[in-house]
Amino acid sequence: QVQLVESGGGLVQPGGSLRLSCAASGIIFSRSAMGWYRQTPGKQRELVATITSGGSTNYADSVKGRFTISRDNAKNTVYLQMNSLKPEDTAVYYCKSDYYGMNYWGKGTLVTVSS
Repeated sequence: QVQLVESGGGLVQPGGSLRLSCAASGIIFSRSAMGWYRQTPGKQRELVATITSGGSTNYADSVKGRFTISRDNAKNTVYLQMNSLKPEDTAVYYCKSDYYGMNYWGKGTLVTVSS
């Protein structure tokens, strides 16, 4: 059974930082592409950042230069370091695994950027 468990969300002031974590189980993590997505009420879920099994990364234009995705295969965990946060970054953030053509999602963690 594949499980993705996100953590690290919370309330942060504009300009602040947060680090999200996603712990995976039930897959050979090192062979999975991983990604972070986010969603706000009434909007479609959107890509934030992805990282391939080989470590190549891709970012949405809105977060380039502020967010960094990374992975630790020894810990079966993918991270999203978020700096210079803006109110428009407020969303539920979801972790996704793309594992041999199958997509698995976590339940999400809420990030609120507000003063």
